[in-house]
Amino acid sequence: MPKKITIEPVTRVEGHGKVTIQIDDAGQVRESRLHIVEFRGFERFVQGRPYWEAPVLVQRLCGICPVSHHLAAAKALDVIVGAGTGLGLTAVGEKMRRLMHYGQFFQSHVLHFFHLSSPDFLFGIDADPAIRNIIGVAMHHKDLAVQGVMMRKYGQEVIKYTAGKKIHGTGAIPGGINKNLSIEERDILLHGADPLNADKMVEWSVAALEFFKAFHKNNKTLVDTFAEFPSNHLSIVRAADGALDLYNGVLRAVDSEGNRILDDVDCQDYNKYIEEEVRSWSYMKFPYLKHLGKEKGWYRVGPLSRLNTCDFIPTPLAQKEFEEFKAYTNGKPNNMTLHYHWARLIETLHAAEEIRNLLKDPDLQNEDLVIKGEKTHKGVGVIEAPRGTLFHHYEINDNDQITLANLIVSTTNNNEPMNVAVNHTAKSFMNGQKEITEGMMNAVEVAIRAYDPCLSCATHALGKMPLQMTLVNSKNEILDQKTK
Repeated sequence: MPKKITIEPVTRVEGHGKVTIQIDDAGQVRESRLHIVEFRGFERFVQGRPYWEAPVLVQRLCGICPVSHHLAAAKALDVIVGAGTGLGLTAVGEKMRRLMHYGQFFQSHVLHFFHLSSPDFLFGIDADPAIRNIIGVAMHHKDLAVQGVMMRKYGQEVIKYTAGKKIHGTGAIPGGINKNLSIEERDILLHGADPLNADKMVEWSVAALEFFKAFHKNNKTLVDTFAEFPSNHLSIVRAADGALDLYNGVLRAVDSEGNRILDDVDCQDYNKYIEEEVRSWSYMKFPYLKHLGKEKGWYRVGPLSRLNTCDFIPTPLAQKEFEEFKAYTNGKPNNMTLHYHWARLIETLHAAEEIRNLLKDPDLQNEDLVIKGEKTHKGVGVIEAPRGTLFHHYEINDNDQITLANLIVSTTNNNEPMNVAVNHTAKSFMNGQKEITEGMMNAVEVAIRAYDPCLSCATHALGKMPLQMTLVNSKNEILDQKTK
């Protein structure tokens, strides 16, 4: 008998959403959708405000990745105040922002892996949910839990000393920054008492990678085949040489075979290449590359995509891991969804190396904080947020008021691939099944969690996010429904 399954809320993600799965009379999954049912209004909230308020205002989109919005907005306003696309900043301005950004990457990736995803690896996808959570990790894997907490704390300390405070800081301003890093602050981050120092963070990042690789070795079939499907991949890369660059670069996209489908284009022209589709059943839009169209132009973003599009990683330990990662698919793009975690941990190591390198740079103590030039009326800021490529686009009038704001956040870019992953997983686990189990429902969530979605960034509205699965027949009659 046909069913409709609703999973609401999707758990261990940031934000509000649900999944519906329709199963036909033969017990086969007919259609699966990830619904984002809340609404974000920040593009309208900021209209009429002075442009210099944007970096502080828009970061209220999220308490998990506010630095990404803070910096993307600041980069857009750099263009408006005549400081270029970020490369025109002073040395201390550029490097302080990068340090802030790597601190954000470090703490966000650590939060996702240790707190949100590790329970599935440590206890199993179908384990008792009473244990399969961060409390279970703390009870049964104390050392790993402590490591995760302390690593995230360190990342937050980096943000505090660069942005002014750990959440919703003010460090980046149009054309530069409002503070440098004092010698005392540098020494706390670089040489602080164990474990809160740069060397320990690099060491623990390597250990986290070894943990995942050991899990992969022992669960190869699961990790490699779970929601594996071909797709395009998009990110920014360093303009000069195609290196991984999380802060500044040009847009590059490759298809599932590694062919360039977007070849290092200027981020200021993003809207020449990217379109957003609206669908009736979700408040989150569906971006795609215009020249390929809706059917073939969708793409993935985030850690997996960044490692698929870049040519190398400019820090030695992460580069060594990158070479192993690329060799696993013989140099071809990696389309295995659970390998997002592998890529995420390589980026965590890269962030730790970059933090350590930057802390040794005397430019951070310079006092030449801001640069400005000839003002314009439009600016685009593109940055790699932990979850993927983030676009901020602002236009202003002659009174310095914002007249237009367009934000394409990382999770929005991943909307279509997350839906494909949900459908793939639902079919793998639910086809032919007569009863919905909690493990089946969690498998669908595992597919979504791999992308580390921030649904509040993508839609941002009030309300709770229960996970509800509803099973319906071909007549749209509800046959079974469970809520978490």
